[in-house]
Amino acid sequence: MKFAVLVFPGSNCDIDCYKAVEDTVGEPVDYVWHTATDLSDYDCILVPGGFSYGDYLRCGAIARFASVTAALVKAAQQGKYILGICNGFQILTEAGLLPGALLRNQSLKFRCHSTKLQVVNNQTPFTTDYAEGEIIDIPIAHGEGNYYCDEATLHELQQNNQIVFRYEQGSNPNGSVDDIAGISNKEGNVVGMMPHPERAVDALLGSADGKRMFTSILNAWREQHGTAVSR
Repeated sequence: MKFAVLVFPGSNCDIDCYKAVEDTVGEPVDYVWHTATDLSDYDCILVPGGFSYGDYLRCGAIARFASVTAALVKAAQQGKYILGICNGFQILTEAGLLPGALLRNQSLKFRCHSTKLQVVNNQTPFTTDYAEGEIIDIPIAHGEGNYYCDEATLHELQQNNQIVFRYEQGSNPNGSVDDIAGISNKEGNVVGMMPHPERAVDALLGSADGKRMFTSILNAWREQHGTAVSR
């Protein structure tokens, strides 16, 4: 299996994602610059956090027009695994790969701390190594993580089991509708989340709960290609 970590001007979690892949699953991983036009060599594409293009206009609004984003849309349509983290989640919504939008935190403050998440859907390629309803510890670091969608979209997300993570009841750090911390597309191969699993892959970092996102991806790919290993 081969991973790509996209790099935009202003990305600052690309190295974290690269090292997380190396340390958790040991699979080949490349940095891919925003000018790239072909992602066909990769099975999973990580869209990292940071401040792409300085967050000018709106978070992710300029990155949506980068050459690599057109290739990302094509990869999503082909069923490749795509994980957008923090600014990566914002880019996925701007590119139309996920519904909704990320607004300023209700507090109007940048929030950077550990956060308890509930695993709502453990049937995506990114979450099969978790138990449904499990509470995990994943840090956040954002100023615009307040997920918003209209009532019709929220109902659709709920009905289609597209809500992947919620902030634990009473601990919503940004005002997100329905306590949403992460969602998927209808097909389940694209997931966006504001918390940072790549920063929670070793107990030395405060939590190793993010490690299972990467092992889930590898196991899903192996099952798809008939090379599954026991968990």
